[in-house]
Amino acid sequence: MKHASNPMQKAHAAPRCTAKSKRTGLPCKNPAVKGWTVCRMHGAGGGHGPGKANPAYKHGMRTREAQEMRKDINDLVRLARELEQLLDSSGQR
Repeated sequence: MKHASNPMQKAHAAPRCTAKSKRTGLPCKNPAVKGWTVCRMHGAGGGHGPGKANPAYKHGMRTREAQEMRKDINDLVRLARELEQLLDSSGQR
């Protein structure tokens, strides 16, 4: 005679969500989503992707690439001003 395994055994053995309730302070008892440490109700797999796929995307001036470019430009301008001051102070104009 075959021993039937309980199909819910995998669900019971699944890792649990690591989030805590704000109200009670007790840990969430739901199973965590595969590859995440939290359950679907506490944010696993949630949120939108970056870039134009995000519904809050408006013009691209706050993207990571744009911010890095502005930082690089500001560094170059700062270096140019320092170089100009050095040239002015040495009287080589």
